Amino acid sequence: MQLLSVSSVFHTIGTVLLAILILLAMITVHELGHYVAGKALKFKINEFAIGFGPKLYRRVSKKTGEAFSVRALPLGGFCAFEGEDGETQTSENAFTKKAPWKRIIVLVAGPLFNYLFALLLIMISMFAFGQLLIKVDTMEANEVAPAEYSLCEGDLIMEIDGTGIYLVSDFMTALNGKNAGDTVTAKIVRGGELIETQIMIRANCDFANSAEAGKIWDALGISTARTENFRIGFFTTVGHSFVYSFKIAGSIFKVLGELLTGRLSINAMGGPVTTISLTSKIAAQSLQSFFEIAAYIGVNLAVFNLLPIPALDGSKVIFCFIEWIFKKPVPRKVEAIIHAVGFILLLAFAVLVDVLQFVRC
Repeated sequence: MQLLSVSSVFHTIGTVLLAILILLAMITVHELGHYVAGKALKFKINEFAIGFGPKLYRRVSKKTGEAFSVRALPLGGFCAFEGEDGETQTSENAFTKKAPWKRIIVLVAGPLFNYLFALLLIMISMFAFGQLLIKVDTMEANEVAPAEYSLCEGDLIMEIDGTGIYLVSDFMTALNGKNAGDTVTAKIVRGGELIETQIMIRANCDFANSAEAGKIWDALGISTARTENFRIGFFTTVGHSFVYSFKIAGSIFKVLGELLTGRLSINAMGGPVTTISLTSKIAAQSLQSFFEIAAYIGVNLAVFNLLPIPALDGSKVIFCFIEWIFKKPVPRKVEAIIHAVGFILLLAFAVLVDVLQFVRC
């Protein structure tokens, strides 16, 4: 029992480290986007750092004066441009001395790199393992729909009423507003062949929010389901990879919209601790799961950083547009204060949602 306990502890530590590695990799890719764009547009860069806190390693380029550092806390990183935060500028290539459109490119490059890296991971996963589809394991007793209008055990669901099924939320999009007795057209893989069939809905589909996934299975008569890989052609894989990445981004906007309108409780969200916990569990399941969760986090970071929230890239882009349009910037100190307050509020919010998760448990 003691050996089992020690093994369990090491397994837990290993999965947590794996989750931290994924998060650190995505943040590093994000900052690399800023760095590459900044170098291309000749911005003065003071430091590129992986992690936060005390320096573990630091090297300064004799040619450019740029510092590269690795820091103790592996949950962040930064690319420090001279003059970015309103401090004294000694170079004509300081961040705020560059044209607004150049700053916008540098700011957007971080999220863009996150998205492109996530897209690459999705493509690798689909080429290596195939596309993940929902597979019907068992069906409920059929009291409503005739057999010819029902799914069968072993069916892989690819599309419903023209909506490709990549995420559970796609079922909601396809079925929302349907009532018991209505029929939908489904593309399924049955016995290794892709066929089109009619499915009769067994229960009303009135989804209040993204958390009501249980109604999907009632409507389709599915008792239990799981995921299974299905291999598709080269060009189809490329196309589906793009679609899948867009679906992930769309699901993020949908959840944010539900949170803002009150349709979804804040308890449904998680902060850094919850994210690491969930990521560690998923990433440790298989190599494919590792690629899937890493890609999901990458798209999340891309979307989240483009939101017009103070301290995030999206907010900084707005300030650049204001300067571009009105030919005069918002006072640098005012902008710096707004971003500092936004950063503190974001940290407080992250802590709050994690606390709510623990309280709920």
